[in-house]
Formats: sequence, C-alpha cells, structure tokens
Amino acid sequence: MTSSEKGEIIRPFGPSIGKFNIPKSIIKTLNDYVDNIIIDKKKSEKLNKGKYLAGNVTQEFRLEKGIMKKSGWAEFLTQSTGSWIYNSCGKKISKLRILDSWVVRQFENEYNPIHWHDGHISGAGFLKVPSNFGKTVQEKKNTNKNGQLQLIHGSNMFLGPSTLSIIPKVGEFYFFPNYLMHTVYPFVNTKEERRSISFNAFIDDDIYNVYSEKI
Repeated sequence: MTSSEKGEIIRPFGPSIGKFNIPKSIIKTLNDYVDNIIIDKKKSEKLNKGKYLAGNVTQEFRLEKGIMKKSGWAEFLTQSTGSWIYNSCGKKISKLRILDSWVVRQFENEYNPIHWHDGHISGAGFLKVPSNFGKTVQEKKNTNKNGQLQLIHGSNMFLGPSTLSIIPKVGEFYFFPNYLMHTVYPFVNTKEERRSISFNAFIDDDIYNVYSEKI
C-alpha cells in the first residue's frame, strides 16, 4: 500500500495532525460491511458501542477485528500512523496496538459534543457524506459549520488559532493525539447519511511520553 506515503502533516496549533487518504477499495469494503450490519439487527445490537461514546447520533458500532484485517483498514492505520509520527518528530514506531475502531452513522439534527479519546492516538475520517449539509438559519452568515468536524486545542491568540474546522470529504482521514478535543456539528435539510470512522490506539510509550528521555 502506498497511500500512506502521500500523507500531509498539518500543524495549525500545538499538536500535529496527519491527513491521509483512505484507499477506495477499503472504503467500498467497509461501506458494504456497514450496510450489511444495518440490516442484521442481531449483529447490529451485538456490536453497538453507543453507550460508551459521546455522540447523540443514530448509530455507533465497533468494527470486528476480522473485517479490519480483511479490508486493509488495520494496515492503513499502521502505515499512516508510522508516517505521521515519523514526519512529526523523526521517530519510528515499533508497534501500533489498536484498542478499537468504530463507525458513526449521523443524520440531520444529530451531533457529537466536545470530547476526547482513550489510548495515545486517535483519528476520524469519512466513508460517506451528504451532498450538502443545509443552510444556516440566518441567510447572510459568512460561515456555515453544518456537519463539520472541529478540532480544538488551547485558547485563541495572536498567530495561534485554537480550532481547525474540517469539511467532510469521502476518503479523507485525520490522525491526532488522543487528548485533542473535537466535536461534530449537526446538519439540516437532508435525509442523507454522514458516515464516519474512528479509532483509538497505543504506540511506543517512550515515543508518546515526551518526558521519558533523561535530560
């Protein structure tokens, strides 16, 4: 897989963010898997993760390890994480222990409040997005945050923005430290689904813990 080599490192504030493109073959496999889970009520309930997550959304369920390996998703996460970390701090990870990965099915008027994740690193990306996220209540607004993912760090200051707003695009995936707060805004005027995918993982302790090196 070569997609990881084409990643982009974004540093709008303190922590760096890795932006990578999920291969189309993985997107198709995962979407087919999700569509099958939706119609299998028993399996859908078994994999339900909603009570453990922050989102006020239609459905959230974890991915089984088998599909993560078969689809290439686990490999994508491993390669992309390695590239992101190396290009951010010059260190090579020796392992990526994925705690879990899950899919979020969001529809109009639903949202994900500000929260953070477990593990050392996390990420969020998009498997399916509506053709539009609807208009703002006031017609002449300069910005429209509907359906956007917003990453948050620190307080706003001169030359130091505290937020990064991301317009969802199918295939784009963003890696960030677990502690980075983030939220997803609701959207309106569409029955289409906003389908995202996330994960939590551990990397080498001596790389994650920047204070582990002796001075």
